[in-house]
Amino acid sequence: MDNYDATFYSHFGALSYCKALRAQGIEAKLMPVPRALSAACGTCVRYANDAAVDADDCELEGVYLEEDGAFVCVIKK
Repeated sequence: MDNYDATFYSHFGALSYCKALRAQGIEAKLMPVPRALSAACGTCVRYANDAAVDADDCELEGVYLEEDGAFVCVIKK
């Protein structure tokens, strides 16, 4: 499984995305955005999954794959 960090334009978007992931059986947690990434609300959702999860209704800014301490953007809105 790969580790992903999703960033959002609002805190509500982060909460909605986290809830949507959990409804799909994906363990997810809210946390501060890593310093290497930027986000409007300062909250990200970290999760482990086989693929990045896209969501149109969660004010998603981007999803980043964590590889060897670096972040690679895999979805950009």
